[in-house]
Amino acid sequence: MPDLLIELFSEEIPARMQARAAADLKRLVTDGLVEAGLTYASAGAFSTPRRLALSVEGVLSESPTIREERKGPRVDAPDKAIEGFLRGAGVSRDDLEVRDDKKGQVYFAIIEKPGCPAADIIAQVLETTIRNFPWPKSMRWGAGTLRWVRPLHSILCILSDEAGANVVPLDIDGIKSGDSTEGHRFMAPARFSVSSFDDYSTKLAKAHVVLNAQERADHIWNDATNQAFAQGLEVVEDKGLLSEVAGLVEWPVVLMGDIAEDFMGLPPEVLQTSMREHQKFFSVRNPKADRIEKFVTVANRETTDHGKTILAGNQKVLFARLSDAKFFWENDLRTPLADMVAKLANVTFHNKLGTQAERVQRIAALAAEIAPMVGADPALAKQAAEVCKADLSSEMVYEFPELQGLMGRYYAQAAGLPQEVANACQAHYSPLGPSDDVPTEPVSVAVALADKIDTLTGFWAIDEKPTGSKDPFALRRAALGVIRLVLENGVRVKLSNTFCPRIAYLDAVSDARVISTRGNIRPFLVDYYELESSTSDEEPTEPVLLHKHLDDAKGKSENLLSFFHDRLKVYLKDKGITHDVIDACLAMPNNDDLTLLNKRAEALQAFLRTDDGENLLQGYKRASNILSAEEKKDGVEYSYGADIKFAETDEERALFKALDTAEAAIAPALEQEDFATAMSEMAKLRAPIDAFFEAVQVNTDNATVRRNRLNLLSQIRKICTSVADLSKVEG
Repeated sequence: MPDLLIELFSEEIPARMQARAAADLKRLVTDGLVEAGLTYASAGAFSTPRRLALSVEGVLSESPTIREERKGPRVDAPDKAIEGFLRGAGVSRDDLEVRDDKKGQVYFAIIEKPGCPAADIIAQVLETTIRNFPWPKSMRWGAGTLRWVRPLHSILCILSDEAGANVVPLDIDGIKSGDSTEGHRFMAPARFSVSSFDDYSTKLAKAHVVLNAQERADHIWNDATNQAFAQGLEVVEDKGLLSEVAGLVEWPVVLMGDIAEDFMGLPPEVLQTSMREHQKFFSVRNPKADRIEKFVTVANRETTDHGKTILAGNQKVLFARLSDAKFFWENDLRTPLADMVAKLANVTFHNKLGTQAERVQRIAALAAEIAPMVGADPALAKQAAEVCKADLSSEMVYEFPELQGLMGRYYAQAAGLPQEVANACQAHYSPLGPSDDVPTEPVSVAVALADKIDTLTGFWAIDEKPTGSKDPFALRRAALGVIRLVLENGVRVKLSNTFCPRIAYLDAVSDARVISTRGNIRPFLVDYYELESSTSDEEPTEPVLLHKHLDDAKGKSENLLSFFHDRLKVYLKDKGITHDVIDACLAMPNNDDLTLLNKRAEALQAFLRTDDGENLLQGYKRASNILSAEEKKDGVEYSYGADIKFAETDEERALFKALDTAEAAIAPALEQEDFATAMSEMAKLRAPIDAFFEAVQVNTDNATVRRNRLNLLSQIRKICTSVADLSKVEG
């Protein structure tokens, strides 16, 4: 069976598109071949800045002949029905066979599709692939109709076997397929012919082209780290940059250059970001001095002076870039932090939620309220929140937005603020994702929670909730951030009490009905709200919550809490807690206390994995099912307490005593939130419940005894559901 080799040779393909393009080429071509009847043994796709290549091994030489029998209408069917069948099958009436069927005699068409040579199928599939290639961006050039990411120069398409290689004929807008390609643009620009994939990759290597992107990346990293190690330095790991640079060169040549002493005073993150974003340089750190002292750049060619000219040019450009960064840094340091904060009044956060300055005031008020819950000083939490967004108005963050928070920490330190405040400026954005670290310093936790809760309540107030896969304001990430901050720091907070007043206020503000001439936000976390409306034409001196907004806020607050529960389910499932256990805990009171909810779920999950827990669950379900059926039949609720004096058997009396003992032990354990102890006590009910059902008939003929036993089942249900709603647990 022959092997197929395809190469699409063009001008430089953007690095960010190469890996996806190689995968798309493989998918589209192989899917097209299989659909046409050509199977294959294996396939591999490759990319460089100037080419996409695909090697398909073990392709069938032609597609198999297909014989299909198609059942048609009855022999006595109308002529129009028969003619329609003939057109659909592509046969004539003489080609039909008459066969007996349970409905009478019917026509059958025998359709044979002869096999097609592989070359013809490949040409059709490849042309379709090229003309419909899913580039994120493409261009059309010249007079042709073909669109490609950059001008396409040549198409290599050959089928090779032991007898040799044959070109698969193809012509797309005047670009004819062949068996030749080019090597490196500067070091080996002449075209050469190839006869197989092995021949292709070998000749490319001789022509200074490394075909495999991973090989280029490995070469860059190994060479860079070796050069750094030789000088007692280390390269700052950056997998994203490594992948990008590997897509910028076909023949990587690693060069190490110096950073001028003028810039050693810049924060290392500024150096690293400037070099990465503008120059695609790797940072090289001196571990002893803990500073960035050199850089690594990757050239696309070898030179007679071993890269000296290239390095000189790069260092000249880098000097200019870092001079700008130094100017921004020094200019920001000369600007008082209070002035940076004041500039936030000119930065709109959202047209319905006000400016960043107004948002900072809300965050500061909330951070001060949350502070005691996380063990932080309210004054420090408020101070940190007031400056946490200050760097958004700095020149450095304007130039490098990814440094927000980090620069806030540097500016707060330079202003002489407490270290806890400076740390909170950086940490309050965290966690940004499921693998990001969670802040643990109390002040940072308070500000981070306040920041995310303000974001969520704000967008819920203006009905900008996520829909389907769309989440433009990253509200799912913010909710998961709150969950991780709360659970991983053991924070106890009633989310409903936090959500409702803020949603009401922001809802009112967004409707422009509440105005504060001073722009001050008063604390909201109080037990009751004095609600009043102003009938005066003058602006009120304080924010006023209107009755109608509080009513709306209750519903929105419940919806936001439900959103949190959905995110919490995902979080707990990743920790091994099953969905039914989560639902059983969510059905309990105080389900807006995430830490309490998490403790309950972990204890219940552990309990149900024991034999006692599993058997007790079956006993509970048996009692609950009998009780529910009898209550429905009798039209009454059996929940008024059973009396031991009506017990007739030892097993019945033993269950009475066991329930009294369990209830006496479980109640205080639940008050102390000791769910493990509560469930351990509940497990002791397994044996008496099993014995009761084995020895006692609940629906006895004696009405008094029957009612007493049903009330006893009600007591089982009450005690078992005091920890969690076991009716929602499966099994």
